[in-house]
Amino acid sequence: MENSIRKKAIDIVSKAETTVLSSIDEGGRPRAVTMSNIKAEGLETIWFATGTSSAKVKHYKENNKASVCYNNGNDGITLTGNIEIIEDMNIKNALWVDWFTAHFPGGATDPEYCILKFITKDAVLWIDNVFGKFSLE
Repeated sequence: MENSIRKKAIDIVSKAETTVLSSIDEGGRPRAVTMSNIKAEGLETIWFATGTSSAKVKHYKENNKASVCYNNGNDGITLTGNIEIIEDMNIKNALWVDWFTAHFPGGATDPEYCILKFITKDAVLWIDNVFGKFSLE
């Protein structure tokens, strides 16, 4: 059963346009923001684009713990793990999407543009009224 809902979760994550990404703020409270779903590699790795001066980047430099949540109708996916801040030009170029220009007018070389790499440690799924929980470590 777990394999079936895991496959459905991967499908939901891969097709999602947006998701909710959480960081831990300066006061130790969770801070959730809606993000565009740039790229997902199964449930293991999720990629996001953001600004280097954003609050979330500041938070992740202090505490790299994060959570990503997806919702599709009555189905829910909660992933917990860690964020890496990526400024590698090869990765930035590979993940660049034309609409990013609205946020980063300098293109992939814009100093404000960076990538967040979320690495899942644990997953909690509620899909088709079936609960699943597993570790990816």
